[in-house]
Amino acid sequence: MLAGLRTPAPQGWSRWLVPPAALSIHLAIGQAYAWSVFKPPLETSLGLSGTASALPFQLAIVMLGLSAAFGGTFVERNGPRWAMTVSALCFASGFLVASLGAATRQYWLVVLGYGLIGGIGLGIGYISPVSTLLKWFPDRPGMATGIAIMGFGGGALIAAPWSAQLLASFGKDPAGISKTFLVMGVCYAVFMTLGVLLVRLPPPGWAPPGPPPAATGRPRTADAQVSARNALRTPQFWCLWVVLCMNVTAGIGILEKAAPMIADFFSGTSVPVAASAAAGFVGLLSLANMLGRILWSSVSDFAGRKNVYRLYLGAGALMYLLIALTGSSSKPLFIACAAVVLSFYGGGFATIPAYLKDLFGTYQVGAIHGRLLTAWSLAGVLGPLIVNAVADAQKAAGRTGTALYSTSFFIMIGLLAIGFVANELVRPVHPRHHEPPAADLPAALVPQKGTAP
Repeated sequence: MLAGLRTPAPQGWSRWLVPPAALSIHLAIGQAYAWSVFKPPLETSLGLSGTASALPFQLAIVMLGLSAAFGGTFVERNGPRWAMTVSALCFASGFLVASLGAATRQYWLVVLGYGLIGGIGLGIGYISPVSTLLKWFPDRPGMATGIAIMGFGGGALIAAPWSAQLLASFGKDPAGISKTFLVMGVCYAVFMTLGVLLVRLPPPGWAPPGPPPAATGRPRTADAQVSARNALRTPQFWCLWVVLCMNVTAGIGILEKAAPMIADFFSGTSVPVAASAAAGFVGLLSLANMLGRILWSSVSDFAGRKNVYRLYLGAGALMYLLIALTGSSSKPLFIACAAVVLSFYGGGFATIPAYLKDLFGTYQVGAIHGRLLTAWSLAGVLGPLIVNAVADAQKAAGRTGTALYSTSFFIMIGLLAIGFVANELVRPVHPRHHEPPAADLPAALVPQKGTAP
């Protein structure tokens, strides 16, 4: 039945309806970035460590990458409406299972619901509009994917204060956490349905108005097309896999522990950070994450993908160095550096689909993108694990404040340096990996401009 949701747009359908449809999905699943708001209540009410309370978030990110990798081909085959429907069902039901787990004090159900089931909804929802947007906006791929993926970064901007308000109203005990999960699950189900109703594939033979788009981004393969299977055989794919993994690891470590991190960082100063201010910090990082996605991905349309990733990785390492060296001496500097890191983190996600399009074409870019997101799965474990494990170890040794995190920051600098080198190794894809010319392909497999493969 869901396969019947592959509906092409009627003639005259505005392509500008597709970005709002994508935003409705990404703003919902972007709630994952507000998980740190739930960490203190869960730790207090269920007696969890910082590492344990990160488990639902880590599993959700792992499942995001895995479901995107395995679901990318189905998204290409069944269309975005199918994918958005599956995403809404999984994401909303994950909250409901987590609500049951909190109500019964069964933490494994929280992990199962939010992490496993909800994580599948994250992955399918994340990739659901990307390939469609690249087909609707071949003239502005970076901007188009940036608009949609901006929603994933901005989801926490809504979810962080909303979650804090719900917890304040219902209580921070297991019953209050359960009610919060329940309300959020129902609301997100309704909101995501709007995206299902709006999204459409381009009609056969559709092309944007005006002349063909100019060459953007470097390196690129002109009009060459590469299948998902062949993409996995290229060094370019694995270089980008490393680039994405390192960039995500560096950003997600801060994001997952943002609320307790800023409180710990300035706990020994004359102006400690209150819980409400810490939640505000989460929202600020979400705003930086969101704005970075549209800003830097749009910049990449004329500056080139490789150059923008040089900025993400090189300047990101500098920001971490400033935080590590200045410590808690300046709260504005700490906040500014963290915001820049998160803008690069978000920009990296938004730019990668256009980078893939430049290298591999649009033929199976959705499936290629899904496979590349396995890098996010590993980073989703590495980032929080590094930050939480180091902080727990330092705390056990009796250290406080900046000492809890300085080692983690130097590790992140090293990871960003690895990503910088991998980005420098990216070159155009060798012609042996290209699909044969259109004249040699079966009619059903000919990639048409503005249409789904």
